[in-house]
Amino acid sequence: MNLHDLSPVPGSRRKPKRLGMGLGSGTGKTAGKGHKGQKARAGRSVGVNFEGGQMPLTRRIPKRGFSNFRHRKDYQSVNLKDIENRFEGGEVVSPVELHASRLIDNPSLPVKILGDGDLTKAFTIKAAAFSASAKGKIESAGGKAEVI
Repeated sequence: MNLHDLSPVPGSRRKPKRLGMGLGSGTGKTAGKGHKGQKARAGRSVGVNFEGGQMPLTRRIPKRGFSNFRHRKDYQSVNLKDIENRFEGGEVVSPVELHASRLIDNPSLPVKILGDGDLTKAFTIKAAAFSASAKGKIESAGGKAEVI
């Protein structure tokens, strides 16, 4: 099979509807837009949330409270059991090493170490944050938890 042998499956490609091509075409004169009115005009039609000039629902309901969305800090989380499986004892584990071992996606974003699993090896782990249980397990195994 070569490139010139390829063709679409019969019936999968439909010709575009040619609007305004005479009365006999079925879409002549008004081109399927009916007579006059807002939706018949050129340019953008009404928006999704437009309610005919009535005050939109999003503006009618009261706005209260505080959202922390803009101020929150997103961490990439890594569990101790994954570090235990991927690294040898005595190693220094930083975001660069975690990225190299594919435990995190981006070494420049902050990393939080979580305490799921047990540690039998001593590590020096450098991360932006540690859970209380993770910090306790790292130090009880003889390692160090350094906040960067």
